[in-house]
Amino acid sequence: MADCNDLFQEFYDRIKLPSSKKEELIQGRDALRKKIKKYFRDEMKCNSPKFWIQGSYAMATIINRLDGEYDIDDGIYLRNLDGDQSKWPSTSIVHNWVCNAVKGHTDRDPVDKRTCVRVIYSGDYHVDLPIYGENNGTYYLAEKGTRGWNESNPQALTEWFKNEIEAKGEQLRRIVRYLKAWADFKEKSDGKMPSGLFLTVLAAYHYGTHEKDDTCFSATVKNMYSNVNTNFVIFNPVDPNEDLASHLTESQKDTFKKLLFKLLASAGKALKEDSKKKASETWQKEFGDRFPIGDDPGEKKDFLVTSGPALLKNDARSA
Repeated sequence: MADCNDLFQEFYDRIKLPSSKKEELIQGRDALRKKIKKYFRDEMKCNSPKFWIQGSYAMATIINRLDGEYDIDDGIYLRNLDGDQSKWPSTSIVHNWVCNAVKGHTDRDPVDKRTCVRVIYSGDYHVDLPIYGENNGTYYLAEKGTRGWNESNPQALTEWFKNEIEAKGEQLRRIVRYLKAWADFKEKSDGKMPSGLFLTVLAAYHYGTHEKDDTCFSATVKNMYSNVNTNFVIFNPVDPNEDLASHLTESQKDTFKKLLFKLLASAGKALKEDSKKKASETWQKEFGDRFPIGDDPGEKKDFLVTSGPALLKNDARSA
């Protein structure tokens, strides 16, 4: 059986967010925090909000996306709301506060989305700013539309994942990133894939323990497919009333199941291969060109040797 564990490690290094990009994201985040605090303090004459970074950055599962666009979620926790929740302003008004605070920060106007305000740094990355209120220890997300202020606690979700890593090991984080990279590659040809949160929770629920990443990934995918094929329900680990799969259409669910089944078949084929090169070629069809191609022991290779005035091509073994 071909061992592609080292190739998965190389793949992991390619899909991780570079340190330089992390620094750029944090600089952008900090500049926005400063501007928002100043707006609440100087323009609204009230307490400035606090902030809590969340999502894939907080969980350290953010990946280097193929389209080059990075994102970070930075929660805004308001401290100027009335103690009586019935007196809170509408979520649209709260969104307007933040839109006004960040307007002009970049060349593009902020995007007022349903669950956050998005600030776009041209052609590079964006910062999503979900807005929260707190009442008696319970946090509420300001969501535009009919849902209004609804209970949500992303901090608890981050802590849950950190506990999962502590219990199951750093390998789980790598499995999550492999899944995200797979979904990122497939999205180009097969349309919208489930969110990073969905993939993270699904992988953590069905993590398949093995010392080698290729075998562990295959076992995890097998367990995941068994779940979605039997009952496509994935509960939020910190909110058992929320089914994360409910955000997908039936068509998206069917597509995901088909792609996951194909991934499972490819994983099984790759693990049974005697040739490391052939196994890696199978993996590459699922992950794209960022997954490296391996070499088989004793395989002939060509290389260039300088000898006199010309470059001579020789067989590696005879040379």
